[in-house]
Amino acid sequence: MAIALFALAGILVGGVISLVRQGATKFSIAVVAVLAALAAAGGVAWLIPGES
Repeated sequence: MAIALFALAGILVGGVISLVRQGATKFSIAVVAVLAALAAAGGVAWLIPGES
């Protein structure tokens, strides 16, 4: 699952770069950037060992 979240984060980061190059609104860039950060944080959290 962590790999899928990191892949999603990478796709979203690419989307942020594309939005910046296209001159999109700061709001849309921020929304996609926050989603990318959440996906990356979820991937890291999934890797942390815990009780299962």
